[in-house]
Amino acid sequence: MWRLSDEQRAFREHLREVVLEEVRPRVREIDERCDYPHDIHETLAREGFFALAVPVEDGGRGETEVSFCAFVEELAKVSGTVSLMAAYVKLVALPIVLAGTEEQKQRWLPGLIDGTMYGSYALTEPGVGSDPAALEARAERRGDVYVLNGQKRFIGNAGISGVYVIFARTGPPGSKGISAFIVDGRSPGISVEKLRTMGMPGWHLGAPRFDDVEVPAENMLGAEGEGFKIAMMTFDRSRPGVASQGVGVAQGAIDLALDYALRRHAFGKPLLDHQGIQFKLAALEAEVAAARALTFQAATFVDEMDPRMTKLSAMAKLVATDAAMKATTEAVQVLGGNGYLRDYPAERMMRDAKVLQIYEGSNEIQKLVIARQMMRQAIERDPIWPECMPGAPGVESGEGVAGPDEQAGTPHATVGAMA
Repeated sequence: MWRLSDEQRAFREHLREVVLEEVRPRVREIDERCDYPHDIHETLAREGFFALAVPVEDGGRGETEVSFCAFVEELAKVSGTVSLMAAYVKLVALPIVLAGTEEQKQRWLPGLIDGTMYGSYALTEPGVGSDPAALEARAERRGDVYVLNGQKRFIGNAGISGVYVIFARTGPPGSKGISAFIVDGRSPGISVEKLRTMGMPGWHLGAPRFDDVEVPAENMLGAEGEGFKIAMMTFDRSRPGVASQGVGVAQGAIDLALDYALRRHAFGKPLLDHQGIQFKLAALEAEVAAARALTFQAATFVDEMDPRMTKLSAMAKLVATDAAMKATTEAVQVLGGNGYLRDYPAERMMRDAKVLQIYEGSNEIQKLVIARQMMRQAIERDPIWPECMPGAPGVESGEGVAGPDEQAGTPHATVGAMA
């Protein structure tokens, strides 16, 4: 299970070479200047990496989710910012692949694949993060167009995107009143405030505003009122990719700390000869290996369309991104004073790791998703307590557990690049 084919392993090796030759020498410059590395974006597109996120029948390369996660991990080991480039393409392409018409796919996917067009996934709003069912942006039907008005926030690529996948209210309050649209980034009425971030240097994060933006009716994704379902279906399939970012950042931090501990001497011997350092790095290596296995299991469920993907994707995102935060914090500790300096990559990795616990559903929300799935599964299987047992706990069908529509509407924090 989770083995890559010879062709996939060869592509991963090629990707490693590209990352080491063209990305690693640039990470400090990107961190200092905080400019989006368009040339690296072009390189990844030219190498065919963005095509991995789209099925063959829709013009992509059609790799498995498992292999996509393995490739994203290689990027994240060196640069969280660069790993986001791949995640953006996947996140924006997914709703179009899942709900788009053939005409929509042919019009919008090629530019994402070849890197000539940037994309944004616009769900989060200033007052709506973990409860997207309460979003306030509105799209009003006027003849052959919808007129879009509203403010979004924490949107990746905002300001440079050629296409936005936007979620707006077309009906009454609640998840069933939300629809999804493909919006041309050049449309009149779009303005963007750029946001500065703690980590992911070069990350083009913004708060786009839509004032009377006209969207052709044929740009609606799916049917009216299906937007929320499309958003949640997307997250179920995109979260293993975020987990792989966490695994990559964590592994990169461990590798850095290991290399430093081999070279740095204290008390007359290498740091790595001290048991305290050995135990610290050994525990981290085991935790990241476990996170990787869980990520690949979630990715396998996505590949197999297993209904358990919702729970496993949330679990993978939770475990892997927590592991990234822990590993990068410990890497800074192993490097000591040098770990706190900008001259070393440990502190950048630590800053990059933090947002992984927040975007595409904060890790607190992931726990809620997992718990609700556990409750649903407990109700569906045979009860553990015999009905005749005095004092046996009883749960009426649906009591304490969201119904089908509400379950799809489990709160998902969508702050950040992935929203």
